[in-house]
Amino acid sequence: MDVNEKINDIEKQVDCEVGKAESSKGLFEIKMRFLGKTGEISSLMKNMRDVPPEQRPTLGKILNALRQRVEAKFDEIELKLKERELKKKYEDEKIDVTLPAKNLPCGAYHPNTLIRNQLISVFAGMGFEIFEGPEIENDYYNFTALNTPKDHPARDMQDTFYISDDLLLRTQTSAGQIRVMENKKPPIKILSPGKVYRSDDDATHSPMFSQMEGLVVDKGITLCDLKGMLDEFARKIFGDGVKTRLRPSYFPFTEPSVEVDVSCFECGGKGCRLCKGTGWIEILGAGMVNRRVLEGCAIDPDEYTGFAFGMGIERIAMLKYGINNMKLLFEGDTRFLKQFKD
Repeated sequence: MDVNEKINDIEKQVDCEVGKAESSKGLFEIKMRFLGKTGEISSLMKNMRDVPPEQRPTLGKILNALRQRVEAKFDEIELKLKERELKKKYEDEKIDVTLPAKNLPCGAYHPNTLIRNQLISVFAGMGFEIFEGPEIENDYYNFTALNTPKDHPARDMQDTFYISDDLLLRTQTSAGQIRVMENKKPPIKILSPGKVYRSDDDATHSPMFSQMEGLVVDKGITLCDLKGMLDEFARKIFGDGVKTRLRPSYFPFTEPSVEVDVSCFECGGKGCRLCKGTGWIEILGAGMVNRRVLEGCAIDPDEYTGFAFGMGIERIAMLKYGINNMKLLFEGDTRFLKQFKD
């Protein structure tokens, strides 16, 4: 077959094949059969070396013209196919804005977040500032500066997660109080929320849980100030009519120390399963800041006094929302979480 016949045959094949193309991808595959490195037109051009030198310029012009006509043909068909594909894409993605919107399920805050936000709101309304200390603490801030003796059981390996001899996962947010008192002169009024870690695990305890500590240091602060503040806190969190009472206790960093109870908000103090028939529910520990703690932070205990209190956020959440197992707070079950609304 001479060159002219071969060129005519190629052009007929191109016309026939492009008519079969249904997509730009399919057209590209056809195009490579004719114009690719191993395509038919490329093969013809490679055979130029077998043509006598005097005929090469003429044949070269003919083959270049063929390539240009075929490329133009493919470009024309490709443009039409892409327009058709784009139109189909628009049709498939078309949205009827008059259709009613889908009802998406509404999320809910975790009980811990709800209680944390409520506590911050209550105490911020009393003038407290927020301070968040580090979760990895050293022995000094977590124990020594809080007047915890070297032989105190809280320091034992079975109760505390030690990272090294001096570093540990903090067991209480009280460590933040020392950092504040070291760097700020009275008056001090801070709230310190955050995660704490203790080696304990059962239905009402978790190795990791949340605490919120409060500290007030100023001239003339008394236990009566603590009682008044706790009364306001109890009313805002558990409802009007709830009362507080203080029972003597012991904490190394407070003296005197007290356990704080609230009158049962479920039965009104008459006695029920929640309060175990006593009419009272223990919610937190508190007390007047120990003189030694103030002295260690370079605060004169003869001029300044203060009180501190600390509560478990999970405990407050479990009491307020009637949660009987702490593990429910950590499982992330949406059926459980969606029950709680702010």
